[in-house]
Amino acid sequence: MKRAVSVLFTIVFLLLCASPVCALYNRYGIPDSSEIRKNLIETWFEAPLSSVRMNRAEIRTNSIGEKFQVRLEETDSSFNIFVAPYARIAVDVISDKGKSTVMQDVYPGDAIGSWLLVRDKKTGKPLRIRWYFASDSEVFLQFTPVENKTYADFIVYGSYAVRGVPTGLRFERFYTASYDQIVKWTSASVPWHYNNIYPDNYRNTVQMAGVIRDKLSSIVYEEDAMYDGNGEPVYISTGKPRKIEPENKDKITVSGPGFLKWIGDGLIEPLTGGALKREPLVQETVDYKDNGYQGILSEQYALSFTLDWIRNLASGIVSVRSDKHYDFSNSGVDVTVEPFSAEMTEKGIRNTPGYIDNTGYEVSYIKPLLYVLAVTEPQTFYFGAIRQTDRRSPEVKVFNECLVFFPYFDNQKHFRCVIYKDGIEISLEEFIRRYHNDFIYLVRCQTSEQFFPK
Repeated sequence: MKRAVSVLFTIVFLLLCASPVCALYNRYGIPDSSEIRKNLIETWFEAPLSSVRMNRAEIRTNSIGEKFQVRLEETDSSFNIFVAPYARIAVDVISDKGKSTVMQDVYPGDAIGSWLLVRDKKTGKPLRIRWYFASDSEVFLQFTPVENKTYADFIVYGSYAVRGVPTGLRFERFYTASYDQIVKWTSASVPWHYNNIYPDNYRNTVQMAGVIRDKLSSIVYEEDAMYDGNGEPVYISTGKPRKIEPENKDKITVSGPGFLKWIGDGLIEPLTGGALKREPLVQETVDYKDNGYQGILSEQYALSFTLDWIRNLASGIVSVRSDKHYDFSNSGVDVTVEPFSAEMTEKGIRNTPGYIDNTGYEVSYIKPLLYVLAVTEPQTFYFGAIRQTDRRSPEVKVFNECLVFFPYFDNQKHFRCVIYKDGIEISLEEFIRRYHNDFIYLVRCQTSEQFFPK
């Protein structure tokens, strides 16, 4: 009898797996509207705008109980058809009785599992399908029809990780495709691993950023200031002792580079009992052409000062941790990846220059770059050197400022980034606004729970 029941259960299970319902339980945990969309083609996806306008927004439920709202939204040049999943959010309500919080049912058009068809307002022709699958709504997949072909774009914060990749399928196939099918069809051409996010991988990152934040009140910015290998206050430029003012005797007095060294010392002191020495950190890492303008200036000025500093700092940390000597050229600290081919701008799509040797990346490129680095290099933080152009002499390029990035994903898989510069915390948005015309050079360093800055 038990054997018969077991066989019957197996048969029922296999039948369920062969049904459309099983496909809705995708292993990615993403709400799936494919079953619903099969019944929307004639009345929503292919009907003229005049008919679509007659459709009221409606709530439909798939076979496993997931609710979606089908609705129309119009712009000046297009009309958009959303199939958006249900969500429940807390909303603050302010009245004469004070503030209260109520739960509200919503169907966000850019939430995980949302599906969007954009059609041309004049012709009614489909322009693109946008598929939201990530916690960050600015990370999505897009399909565009060109004649009888369909091309895919994978977009991360306005930058194209993949652009115009042929799918080999007619556009109409995507009207009813499930998320599992999309991944299968594009697995060889789309970097789906950019959405493989595991929040537990960022505990050390969050911990280090938190330790620094707790210490900020003890940090006082002072030009040209650092602590040497013995923990004594010295000038970065000369290595000579410097005086600490009485009011700062219990403070940490550092400049921007000195602040980054203080972070580095917090990683190696638990291992060695000592701090990094000054001399290796000021070694030059860039050779300029002797007959070039930058080369002539470099004989008088330290044009690559903060670039040299962060390269040597990260290499020094790697050397201590591995108990083997490395310099910047063989330590693997330089970030040189180029995960994007193009980006959206106010003037349209343009090719992305990516990494430039001894220059780094355009600051406008930093958010999608840090997103990809956080996904592909968890448990890593980054020292950065800012290359700026002299306003009076545009031919002069100089690395004078530096900072540190701690990119991570929170428990809801949202991308976050903590930034510290000159002993102060700034937001990623503020950094981009302040340095949008400049370049940023990055070097990587492994995070650690054994982080005890003094």
